[in-house]
Amino acid sequence: MTSGDEVVVALDVGGTGMKCALVRPDGATVHAERHATDAARGPEAVVGTILDVAEGLAGKARADGLTPVACGIAVPGVVDEARGVAVWSANVGFRDVPLRDLARERLGLPTALGHDVRVGGLAEARLGAGRDAGHVLFVAIGTGIAAAHVVDGSAAVGAHGAAGEIGHILVRPDGPPCGCGRPGCLEAVASASAIGRRYAEVSGTPATAAEVADRAAAGEPLAGRVWREAVEALADGLATGQALFDVATIVIGGGLAQAGPRLFDPLRTALHERLTFHREPRLVAAALGDQAGCLGAALLALDTLAKESR
Repeated sequence: MTSGDEVVVALDVGGTGMKCALVRPDGATVHAERHATDAARGPEAVVGTILDVAEGLAGKARADGLTPVACGIAVPGVVDEARGVAVWSANVGFRDVPLRDLARERLGLPTALGHDVRVGGLAEARLGAGRDAGHVLFVAIGTGIAAAHVVDGSAAVGAHGAAGEIGHILVRPDGPPCGCGRPGCLEAVASASAIGRRYAEVSGTPATAAEVADRAAAGEPLAGRVWREAVEALADGLATGQALFDVATIVIGGGLAQAGPRLFDPLRTALHERLTFHREPRLVAAALGDQAGCLGAALLALDTLAKESR
């Protein structure tokens, strides 16, 4: 990868929208677009849009004098990266979609398919807040909670494409029901949606997690209690993650990380209290924002290209 005109076509597909970009091998974004996913149309229509957008980006690159050399696509859910199959995604409606091969056939480019949080972790570990750490746990906290364990720039996939589901660590055995069907999972207590739901239950007033954080900071007792419960549960989950993975840096991303010191100050204290012989990881906010998925998809594609050229 020495030519200055080479770019990767990168797409980060979510249930609501797609973040799309042309990314240079050094991680610089030279063009970015956003498109609606409109998952209600059904998986076939969504796949059609993904392929159309990817083809359009490749065409845009060529029109601008650039050379598309690979394509990287990130999707939520369970992803079999080895086979390039989107196994299951509730948000997008995918079931066993061979997206890598479909994109490769349409674009005529080497293509990689990855999990949205894993590629986000890849980007944060190699280009963002976890850069040079070697061992990184990236935890995305939004509607749900998921993680990526990145070692020396490579994210663990797992035997079935489901590595990193830290949101389903059991932290409160008698806790609220989780969408997975079991009570007391971490994401049922400490995700942004769970915080808003819990506050509405105890106060009778609907609120977002950001509003709960604001009210807690302003001294409202109910909001303070809900926020503390979430932070303590999150610290329990992260302590378990540290016991398992012994990372140098934990990077927190997703919507909840935008609470800044209101999250990180009490979370660092709570995590410190829970660690005994384990080395305490550096706990930092993600640096790449919502660009992480596109950048990580591009990195995964470049890694795939490098393997295929050996």
